[in-house]
Formats: sequence, structure tokens, C-alpha cells
Amino acid sequence: MVTIFIIPFVIAMFLAVNMGGSGTAPAFSAVYGADILKKSLIPGLFGIAVFLGAIIGGEETAKTIGKGLLAPELFTFTTVSIILLSVSISLLMANVAGIPQSTSQATVLAVIGPAVYFNALNANKLFYEILPTWIIMPIASFVVSFIIGKYIYKPMRKMGYTFSRRLNESYVLKGVIIFMSIYVAFSIGTNNVANAVGPIASLSFNVLDIPANNYPEVLILATLIIAPCFGIGSSIFGHKLVKNTGKEIVLFGKIEAVIIAFVSSSLLLTASLIKGIPASLVQLNVSAIIGIGVAKLGFKNIFRKTEVNKFFVMWFIAPFLAFGLSLLFTYLSDICNLLE
Repeated sequence: MVTIFIIPFVIAMFLAVNMGGSGTAPAFSAVYGADILKKSLIPGLFGIAVFLGAIIGGEETAKTIGKGLLAPELFTFTTVSIILLSVSISLLMANVAGIPQSTSQATVLAVIGPAVYFNALNANKLFYEILPTWIIMPIASFVVSFIIGKYIYKPMRKMGYTFSRRLNESYVLKGVIIFMSIYVAFSIGTNNVANAVGPIASLSFNVLDIPANNYPEVLILATLIIAPCFGIGSSIFGHKLVKNTGKEIVLFGKIEAVIIAFVSSSLLLTASLIKGIPASLVQLNVSAIIGIGVAKLGFKNIFRKTEVNKFFVMWFIAPFLAFGLSLLFTYLSDICNLLE
């Protein structure tokens, strides 16, 4: 019985470490890019905010991962281990490359692997709720940021309505930007922690034969164990990732940093709290950064940058790698069971 829980929990914690590394970029790249906060302070702030977000608002998204795509009774020891391991491998590859990746998309596709194999996929949830959200929200993030940057912020600067240097360097403005980064990390907690917690909660639910009305308590217990690992991942992988998104896409100022943080995190919170949809904050954040960058530099200049191209390539590869590994491991596991 102990072994049934130890192995998936260890894999889930490893996944959380990788998610913590990937999630640090959208949370604190704006602060880092604007040279407000030392990199050594980022993991602690990030970890605390993620933990609070998971406890306060992560239940609905965890239910989607743990029950919405694949029937809860199919979350066995083997299936859960396969899902979490497949996501971990794909995210580790992205983290090593220094490219922030969508943990939610990788997790959803990893869950779809066994669901397709066992012909148990909830297609309505996938095609009518999750996929439309994935398409619409990054576009919305780009458009809103671009409009604010081009038609509000940029004209104000041209007309001379800018902050004085004293105010621009004030602790009040810096505090607002740091608060926005914490707000982003909180939104990560409401959404991305569920990628590891959902499968673990469903496994616990099945093995221990827990009454249905106690499912929220199981989610909270799993969250208490897994969420702190996000801070560890931030310490290991976070610096390279925030450097890539905060410095190498486009240099932006403090007000742009607030716009980026507010737009991306607000969209993610909407997905988490209203529908419990696992969404990509990484893509929302980078879309907002590109929107601001295009408003400042134009489409031609921003898309010439190498890092932007790398992001799009990795965003495509990692989720489908998670799906392929999950489907392959499920097939091999089933073959081994038949041979026994």
C-alpha cells in the first residue's frame, strides 16, 4: 500500500519541481526584465504565492485534470505514474533548453494518452472547453497588450504624459510591479499545481475507497505535499528561464511590466476559477510580452528575434512528446500485463 503512493508522489514532486522552473518565467520575467528584484529573492516569493493560489483556488482545475478527461477509476498506480513521468520528461527537456513551457498543455495531452488507448476520453470537455480556451486566450493576451501598448501607453509617452524620474524610481511603483508578479504566481497556483495534484488525488480516491464528498480534502492534502516543490524548481531552473523571457525577447520598462503581468494573470485566473480549465500562463505571458514588443518595435523586428522562434517550436514539441510518451508507456504496460 505504501509503495502504491510513494512512487507516484515522488514523480509528482519531480514534476512540480519542473513546473516550478517553467512557471517562474511568466511570473517574474517582467520584474527581472525591468531590473527591480534580485534573482535570489525570486524563488521564495514565487513558492509562497504558488502555494497560496493552490490552496485557495486550485480545486476546480484539479478536478478537471483528475476527473474531467479520464474516468477517475482509470487513474490506477500505473496510469498515474505514466502520466506524471511523461509530463516530467517533456518539461525537463524544455527547462534544460531554457524555454518556458506550458505545463498544463503537456499534462492534458499526457492524460489524453491513456484515455485514447482505453477509449475513455471525454471528448466534449477537450474539444468544446479546453482547446477553444487554449486558442482564444493567448490571442486575447496578445491583442489586449498590443492595444494598450500601441493606442494608450505609447501615445501617452509621445504626448509627454510620462512618469517623472523620481516617481519612476520610487519604491511605490516598484512595489506595485512586485505585487503584480506575486499575483501572476498566485494564478499559477490556482491552475498549474493541479497538473500534479489531480492525478494523485484520483489515485488516492480509488485506492483508499474514500467517500465522494471527501474528494476536496484529498485534493488539499496532496496540494500541501506537492505545492512547495514549485519553489524548489524555481531555485534550480528559474534564473535561466526568467533571463530568456525577461531580457532576450524585448527590453521593457516598469509600466510595460505591469501591463504584462496584469493581462496574463487575469486571463489565467478567469480560466481557473470560472471553468477550471488547465491553461498556459507561459503562453499568455509571452503573448503579452510579444504584444508589447510589437507595439514598440513592429511585427518584423520582434519576430526576427531567435528566442521567439525557439518558444514556438518548443511549445509544439513538448506537449506532443508528453502525449507520445504517455501513449507508448500505456501500451507497453498493457502488453506486460497480458504477458503475465
